[in-house]
Amino acid sequence: MSHDSHASSTATGNIDTDKVIPREGWHVIHLFYHIDRANWSMLSDEEQLEAKTDLTALIQEIRSTDSTQLLAFSMVTPKADIGFMLLTDDLHKANEFEKKITTSLGPDILTPLYSYLSMTELSEYTTNETQYGDQIIAEDGGERDSDEFNAKIEEFRTRMKKYNQDRLYPNMPDWQVFCFYNMSKRRNGNDNWFALDFEERRRLMIGHAKTGRTYAGRVRQLITGSTGLDEAEWGVTLFAHNSQDIKEIVYEMRFDEASARFAEFGDFYIGLQVQLDELFRRIGL
Repeated sequence: MSHDSHASSTATGNIDTDKVIPREGWHVIHLFYHIDRANWSMLSDEEQLEAKTDLTALIQEIRSTDSTQLLAFSMVTPKADIGFMLLTDDLHKANEFEKKITTSLGPDILTPLYSYLSMTELSEYTTNETQYGDQIIAEDGGERDSDEFNAKIEEFRTRMKKYNQDRLYPNMPDWQVFCFYNMSKRRNGNDNWFALDFEERRRLMIGHAKTGRTYAGRVRQLITGSTGLDEAEWGVTLFAHNSQDIKEIVYEMRFDEASARFAEFGDFYIGLQVQLDELFRRIGL
């Protein structure tokens, strides 16, 4: 297509709006807002009730959409008043929903403070079947293709199928405490993550993951990729029943070499996942 032809197509509105769905995984948007209480106070009681009804209906609409989840949070500290975590397959849906959320209480009520776009993804450092087979032989001895070996490999396949499904298409928990921050890997001098060979990076990440697994049942973690999509390289979302578990896992994992030498962190956002009626009461609507 010539430049003139493309410009003509754009000018006349013939823009392709087919679905934008990744080959694997979902889009994830974290949204944080302040409430403009001066503008909110100018609404009548009837207008305020209508606005809250509209937001409630929108949340229900989004949550009933296929391949979509929406979580809402009362944010802790004045960094933000209200937060949302949106997961959906189609980037067009993500775009439409986040615009609707921003205007859901009426013009100039929700003021966007911070947002982050990322995608669910698999880790390139996850142990594969060949590596796991080598590990079995090294730790347990025996022979490949024995009944015991094959049983362990089959169990590994089943476990990894669920693990990969949970990474790409997660079912987010209703645990109370929510934490989000972005992070990147350092690329300074001798501490350049991307200058390391793959096996060294994999060794470091395996050690990092071992620390994280000690918090199983206390902390749910979702790592999403954002290279080329937002300001950092990954988004980290944590859920827990207790804020101390969030504090402890982040502190402990910073001593792993993968973090101590190579990790750079953005701001932390902490929220509480509550029912909508309590959310409205908590944020003063």
